[in-house]
Amino acid sequence: MRAIAATPALLMAALLVAGCAAGAPGADISADSTPAPDISAGPSTGIGSTASATGATGAFSATDTAWLQLTAAMAQRLLPVLDLVPTHTTDPAWRRLAAQMRTGSSANLERSRRLLAGAGAPTTNPHEGHDMPGMITADGLAALRSANGTAFHRLLAAHLRAHLAQSVRVAAAEQQGGVHPGTAAMATAVVRSGNADLARLDQLDRPPAPGRRPA
Repeated sequence: MRAIAATPALLMAALLVAGCAAGAPGADISADSTPAPDISAGPSTGIGSTASATGATGAFSATDTAWLQLTAAMAQRLLPVLDLVPTHTTDPAWRRLAAQMRTGSSANLERSRRLLAGAGAPTTNPHEGHDMPGMITADGLAALRSANGTAFHRLLAAHLRAHLAQSVRVAAAEQQGGVHPGTAAMATAVVRSGNADLARLDQLDRPPAPGRRPA
């Protein structure tokens, strides 16, 4: 498993696509489908460098706030997925991974909310109803609820991988384009934990050895 590389404009691309801006659930929201402002220019140019509020530890930029809002929304979408694991598989390794990720996601949700409060950002979720990249859809969650055993593991792995990969990508973009120290520190932690969880997932989600049938 290789660490996910950062794409400088990916964060704002994910947030400013037409589907999210228009509030149209189910729209095409691929991060590569819509041009985005360059947030890699540094503190003097670009959307990501415009200070929107000042907290106790420094100024928040629009990129900081956007990333925190997206991170909170992604955590809210992931938690119901992780809550299914104890009742849909008896495999202890999958249960451990889900428990670890649930602890981390809950912590990220609370930390995002605290930082957003410090930025004076709205407490409502601006991505409510938007199927952003890395978020499980209602249909995907329904499919998970109806699956068990190997079929559940296969679906779960796909959703967790999509979530973790997107989380690491946008956190890496926040590292490059954000300005608030506390938010940058959180992004660094998300990249580190996300890559570690991807490595654990790769160990669990391995194809069966040649000549062996899946259990």
